[in-house]
Amino acid sequence: MSKSRSFRLVLIKPSHYDDDGYVIRWWRGGLPSNSLACLYGIALDCRERQVLGPDFDIEIDAIDETNWKVRVADLARAIKAADSGMVMLVGVQSNQFPRSLDLARRFRKLGIHVAIGGFHVSGTLSMLPERDPGVQEMMDLGVSVFAGEAEGRLEELLQDAAAGRLQPLYNYIDDLPHLESQPLPIIPRQQIRRVIGHTTSFDAGRGCPFQCSFCTIINVQGRKSRRRSADDIEAVIRANVAQGVFAFFLTDDNFARNKDWESLLDRIIALREKEGWDLRFTIQVDTLCHKLPNFIEKCAKAGVRRCFIGLENINPDSLLGAKKRQNKITDYREMMLAWKKARIMTVGGYILGFPNDTPESIVRDIEIVKHELPIDMLEFFFLTPLPGSEDHKTLYMKGVAMDTDLNKYDLDHVTVDHPAMSKADWERACELAWNTYYSWEHIETLMRRAAAMGNNVGKIGTYALYFKGYHPIERVHPLEGGVLRLKSRDERRPHLPVEPAWSFYPRYAAETVVKAAQWASLALRLHRLARKVKSDPHRLTYVDEAITLLPDETENLDLYKTRSSQAFLDQRRHIEEAQKPKLAVR
Repeated sequence: MSKSRSFRLVLIKPSHYDDDGYVIRWWRGGLPSNSLACLYGIALDCRERQVLGPDFDIEIDAIDETNWKVRVADLARAIKAADSGMVMLVGVQSNQFPRSLDLARRFRKLGIHVAIGGFHVSGTLSMLPERDPGVQEMMDLGVSVFAGEAEGRLEELLQDAAAGRLQPLYNYIDDLPHLESQPLPIIPRQQIRRVIGHTTSFDAGRGCPFQCSFCTIINVQGRKSRRRSADDIEAVIRANVAQGVFAFFLTDDNFARNKDWESLLDRIIALREKEGWDLRFTIQVDTLCHKLPNFIEKCAKAGVRRCFIGLENINPDSLLGAKKRQNKITDYREMMLAWKKARIMTVGGYILGFPNDTPESIVRDIEIVKHELPIDMLEFFFLTPLPGSEDHKTLYMKGVAMDTDLNKYDLDHVTVDHPAMSKADWERACELAWNTYYSWEHIETLMRRAAAMGNNVGKIGTYALYFKGYHPIERVHPLEGGVLRLKSRDERRPHLPVEPAWSFYPRYAAETVVKAAQWASLALRLHRLARKVKSDPHRLTYVDEAITLLPDETENLDLYKTRSSQAFLDQRRHIEEAQKPKLAVR
């Protein structure tokens, strides 16, 4: 029997603006949105349970603005054509907040109910003593603010919207739900088709036990591990395979700290073996994961093809200052070699702008990484006081000036003064970091290491294309990359003028052609370099310091020769001596 009434729910994961004020949108986007997947799955569950009543049908749209244009007028008409409905801006990070505010204004002007959730809302409500000005502006527009996680709570919001009694604030930040047997993250096939590699995402768990001062996750998702069951994970995978999707980004901030990691990997391994599915995963882990017995080996068997590691820095003082106490530089080489032997690509996050950093020290440290650490790729980020982090709260409470434009809080812009570098020096240090690590000489070294250890040389070339190309060609961070940049004249920040068609379209066309030529030239050069390495008859005998374990590494490697590294090693030796069993006195 058909429903007599309908509720139109539009879920939008906003993008953010580039330096010219245009929305960053691609023909094919890069990373899939787990927030969108979670909300869509929860909304489907609400529809199946008929939370609005047996005569109500909930129609759901899921839009990721990084690969799908938000047509405000069309969506507003569709909502008004239904009996009721609303727009939800989901998973909004601080850098996406200005774009979200602009979208909210347009929808509210058309009389559409709007709600917003995500890390900026939840993080600022969790950490700041006063309401964030942007969040207050949202509320002044009549937008409902949702803090916390939506499992078990979305139905209340939908019921209030359908009854015309939406509340200004829904605050569940101090009441985090369990995850077992909750609605599962899922994204419709038509949305996944717009992502490179037809990749989707899900979270196996939330929460992190560590206390990194620059992190927002611990203040939004908590420090206690909450996780889905192996049955949940199998159901997620089966639902996506039914859509023809086999590639997954596991968004857990630290999968190695999921207490059920082994049972989850065992279930995935069983699926691969029983069903014959070529399941592929990208995961995020810490620098101690190799100490978990069988962790890396089972990751490889489960189809993990890439792991992101929060390396952050090689300076012990910087790591300690950021409360990254779990990162021990003495573990770095062993950990990275273990991933290499498992033939899994390693990508390290590296933060630029710790208090003692200078352009010269940054280049020196990256040269050490290049020669002594067997990591494949590095991606660089400015140390940023993200709203919702301890760093941001500390600066806020001290009254330290921070950039007021949230659009810049994407880890790719300077947002606060540095004690030793000017803004120009800090930006130059970032450019030097990218150019130093992704020099042609080092890319060849990475390929030679891959060949010598039986890894995929071509894959090194593919990722080098990604990390080497986006900043100079597209002027965006690689994490925000995609295929074929799309621009619209009307998708620009409101305080900037709408360009006339006669100048916008010719320039956009010329930019597209020039960028295509630059990408093609870079890809061709990388292909030739990979072919050169693969055709070298001596490729299997290649060796260097990074992929060789030395008898006494702390004496021979520059990694351990800085003053702070020596102090760290002295402290470690002191602890080891103190922990040795005492000989009984006779």
